[in-house]
Amino acid sequence: MNWLLVIVGGMAGAPLRYLTDRAVQSRHDAMFPWGTFTVNVMGCLVLGLLTGAAAAGAASSQLQLLLGTGLCGALTTYSTFSYETLRLAEDGAWLFAAANVAGSVAAGVGAAFAGAGLAEAVWG
Repeated sequence: MNWLLVIVGGMAGAPLRYLTDRAVQSRHDAMFPWGTFTVNVMGCLVLGLLTGAAAAGAASSQLQLLLGTGLCGALTTYSTFSYETLRLAEDGAWLFAAANVAGSVAAGVGAAFAGAGLAEAVWG
């Protein structure tokens, strides 16, 4: 049953990642990979919220598999983040590449903390 929860979550996360990435990127005619940045920060927020809910006893292990492993695993993408950063650097856009790394790490960790804090406020 656990693997089915991961599959179902992944089936939702993968198209959500693609559609969100395309929608965000189409609004920003820029070199910076805003779509990937957005899905990664969203995933960090969801995972932080889920982690906080689990710590408070408000999220079951099944929900963690469905949302944490399945949805967030398919929604977020370290490989695309790495590739896009490499592409920026190869194109000579070092400032964008550095901003992508620093911004992604800072925003991702910040979103995870915000999600955990929100969970603490709701269920703590």
